[in-house]
Amino acid sequence: MCKTLLAGLAASFLFTAGCGYHTAGSASHLPQTVHTLAVPTFQNVTQSYHTEVSFTQAVIREFSSRTPYHPVPGADPDADATLNGTITSFQVVPLTYNSQTGQSSSFLVTIRAKVALTDRNRKILYQNSTYLFRQQYETTEDLVTFIQEDPAAVQRLSRDFAQAVVSDILESF
Repeated sequence: MCKTLLAGLAASFLFTAGCGYHTAGSASHLPQTVHTLAVPTFQNVTQSYHTEVSFTQAVIREFSSRTPYHPVPGADPDADATLNGTITSFQVVPLTYNSQTGQSSSFLVTIRAKVALTDRNRKILYQNSTYLFRQQYETTEDLVTFIQEDPAAVQRLSRDFAQAVVSDILESF
């Protein structure tokens, strides 16, 4: 009888504990006092051109579209929190070569970044210094129709980065 009662109590505990699923946006671990987020243009310590602008704009768009928070471009002393980011590494590596011309025909773009979200008192609410994103792109040999593809790869990487940052901040993973 005791074993049956104990098993029943254990089963009811498991059911009340839940499975860990939640609706999107309901697991936000930011303080309830945060309503506006200042997002200054990310720093760029690499030689890549305008990568920081693409990443900053993507993060602002992602916060605007997915969250109830109001992102403010630039540094705003009246914002409840500030998200600072830095592009720490930008690398383009050839992946494949055209055997006839000896030129590279596809490349891999790798970008590393770090972010820190702080409140008005400079208390760290979220921090991650290990973001790593990769995107492959191919080149064309036709110089008449040549369009450099690495900016498009950076745009795709910035969208992936923004989705990851916003998800991580909201769910604190």
